[in-house]
Amino acid sequence: MSCRVGVDIGGTFTDFVVYEPENGRLWTFKRFSTPDDPARAVLEGIQSLPSPPGEIVHGSTVATNALLERRGARTAFVTTEGFRDLLHIGRQHRSELYDLAARKPEPLVPRAGCFEVPERVGSDGQILRPLPAEALESLLEALGRYGAEAVGVCLLFSFLRPEHERQVGARLRQAGLYVALSSEILPEFREYERASTTVASAYVAPVLDRYLSRLEEALGGLRFRVMQSNGGLIRTEEVRTQAVRCALSGPAGGLIGARYVAGLGGVHNLITFDMGGTSTDVALIAGELPLTTGGSIDGLPIGVPMLDIHTVGAGGGSIAAVDPGGALRVGPRSAGADPGPACYGKGGEAATVTDAHLVLGRLSGEWFLGGRYPLDPRAALDVLERLAREAKLEGAGELSPAEVAALGVLQVAHAHMERALRVISVERGHDPRDFVLVCFGGAGPLHAAELARSLGIRHVLVPAQASVLSALGMLAADVRRDYVQTVMLSGPIPRGELARRFIPLLQQAFRDLRREGFPRSAMILERVLEVRYAGQSYTLSVPFNRRWRAAFEEMHQSAYGYADPTAAVEITNLRVHATGLGSPPRLPEIERGSTEPERTALLEKRPLVVEGDKIVVPLYDGLMLRAGNRICGPALCVRPDTTIYLPPGSTGAVDSTGNLWIELA
Repeated sequence: MSCRVGVDIGGTFTDFVVYEPENGRLWTFKRFSTPDDPARAVLEGIQSLPSPPGEIVHGSTVATNALLERRGARTAFVTTEGFRDLLHIGRQHRSELYDLAARKPEPLVPRAGCFEVPERVGSDGQILRPLPAEALESLLEALGRYGAEAVGVCLLFSFLRPEHERQVGARLRQAGLYVALSSEILPEFREYERASTTVASAYVAPVLDRYLSRLEEALGGLRFRVMQSNGGLIRTEEVRTQAVRCALSGPAGGLIGARYVAGLGGVHNLITFDMGGTSTDVALIAGELPLTTGGSIDGLPIGVPMLDIHTVGAGGGSIAAVDPGGALRVGPRSAGADPGPACYGKGGEAATVTDAHLVLGRLSGEWFLGGRYPLDPRAALDVLERLAREAKLEGAGELSPAEVAALGVLQVAHAHMERALRVISVERGHDPRDFVLVCFGGAGPLHAAELARSLGIRHVLVPAQASVLSALGMLAADVRRDYVQTVMLSGPIPRGELARRFIPLLQQAFRDLRREGFPRSAMILERVLEVRYAGQSYTLSVPFNRRWRAAFEEMHQSAYGYADPTAAVEITNLRVHATGLGSPPRLPEIERGSTEPERTALLEKRPLVVEGDKIVVPLYDGLMLRAGNRICGPALCVRPDTTIYLPPGSTGAVDSTGNLWIELA
């Protein structure tokens, strides 16, 4: 089999991981991202390979960016007569409870693009008002006048009786429109979330289709899969009809990669810290991947299963500035890939986190990206000096005003990232001291040890492929499908009745995985109940087995602090998670050495600003480290695509595959 390639597009770099199954060789490289045309960086990277790959697994930010930047297709919304304002009314939820001027995010479709059809299905699934054929022709004329390119269709109670939606979809597709049906995207109750998810899928589908078509045409029909937001892979033809499932595909790859690498080391409880050029993504994994169906993007509900990832606008390219009150701010605006930080020498004029690291000595300009893209220390110093003047900062001891400003930039960035880590751990009832912090992304290893210390975490894992771990996760991911059906069952429910209702979902899952080429032995089909006490609004997901009720009580006690075994429960949805087991790459082992790395890996000793003082620390070549080597902080370790900072009081140990395990005193 020829090589497999994992590709992850970031805000600054596009990462590539190449795995050759025949000989077990695994190698990586990066290209600057091309924001004006993301496909260009992907194609340049693929075309630079010695031979065409056999399979490409791709994490795409195209759908995410289209939603965040509101650059999707001109989309219309079609619903049942009387519910035209569904998207605009939304829910009563307010993210800022005491802000009298709080504004809801604008829907993707203005009111002029919302249309109705005369039909009605009852809450019991009975057709109360048939859909007349002439109504579809009138709808087509109205959509033509509006200039719709894509249409999201969400009729009332279509998750119980989808015939009317299918009639609408068939006619609109016949007319050449992109169509997303709620009964195909999210066949479950809660019409606002269902409508929002369906419209989002229609909104990004044409953008994704054009992007994927260009790649497929240029790559000549190579086997091509895309990472979903749930951490599983999907074929490109399915992406076109289920586009919303790829809304967070890039960050999802990082979680899969972190879980895979940490699992090889026997660690299953981990907090992931992914810091790239534009943003930082964090998540908590307590054994199982953290799936949620209550996610959102830019305030818009997205109801399909996705990994529970929290994002903040703090990355290596985050811009530092002084606000009108004289306070130092970092992010969420980023210098991105073009022009990038000032030290990239591409015309950037704003101080960034990367510039601050270079001024403080934590980045080595001559070793950046293996020496292929040397950084400009003078440009970084210039922008930090200007920032110091704007903030009216003075030197302190041995430190110049620019170095004081650089320390301030890192402290503010750290505050943003520490707050994000507390959101997904402490605020959800988890003690971060019970977890290992797994850091990745190009900038992650520069910050991880200090953040871990702030949270009381004792151990940090820096994977050998930290800078490209999301792309590695693409290759380690399985094929995954999610199926749901609303049932609304209450009272004493026989287990046999529940098992019977799962059968259609299981049959569909089995057929889909067989079409993907998986034998039964490589399939895992998981049955899940969504359960709540009668009268509650929200549910807990419980594995379906003989003790599902007891498991629900335990989860409710853990989540909310109480449980009532005598109270009536209600099952709202049945879910099936179907997995086709893939073949993750085998991580290459490195040579063993002594515990002392000075003879083989020490490059030089250099000045570094540590906790307000200038001291001389060792700089190690990460590629020359051997299994068994130990490094004592303060120290720096440079790899071709990232730099690791070990603060005072920390010790790093290299394992058999080149991962660095940092222990904090």
